[in-house]
Amino acid sequence: MLAALLGKKIGATQVYDDQGILHNVTVVQAGPCNVLQVKTLEIDGYSAVQLGYSDKKPIRANKCETGHAAKASTKAKAFVREVRLSAPAEGVEVGQALTVEVFTDTALVDVVATSKGKGFAGVMKRHHFAGLGASHGTERKHRSPGSIAGHATNRGFGGDIKRGKRMPGHMGNVQCTTRNHKIIGIDKENNLLLVKGSVPGPNGGFVFIRASKKTQASKAKK
Repeated sequence: MLAALLGKKIGATQVYDDQGILHNVTVVQAGPCNVLQVKTLEIDGYSAVQLGYSDKKPIRANKCETGHAAKASTKAKAFVREVRLSAPAEGVEVGQALTVEVFTDTALVDVVATSKGKGFAGVMKRHHFAGLGASHGTERKHRSPGSIAGHATNRGFGGDIKRGKRMPGHMGNVQCTTRNHKIIGIDKENNLLLVKGSVPGPNGGFVFIRASKKTQASKAKK
């Protein structure tokens, strides 16, 4: 069974497990997702399953999206992602609806989402710089990045600043992955997944949940 779903972040809360231990969890609405397309090695050159989540308003869907979804007997979706597979998908058909039950036998999951956008940020907030001294000799430069080096340190690369130099700039609003979230609980009736820890993005943001690729043995035992 395909252990991957699309969903939406609901929010954070706390729950007790069967042993009375309190866990900080994030509630994710995982599915139901419609299978829009099943790609095969013979036709497409690789194996994958395309999932769609959350119906898009008809006025916001173009003809390509509407026609593609019609092949799966569903409506155009607002969130569409493709799940690559190392082997042909078994037991998955176009138009099939996948629910949170696909994670019944899964212990750890990875969550892919877009982080919160912070706008333009300085080096202290963006890169955790310590800032300059706060003595009387420092005047209106407390949050300054300090020297960004001169030409001598860039010898052989021109006088421009090297790529990757930590400086002020746009912060957040990038795709990021948090790994090895332990599944604390599954609500099959409401398609809710309770995962331990925090998940990227704002409440209501789309997320992609999959079985962990790099499982940590220490977390799997806890």
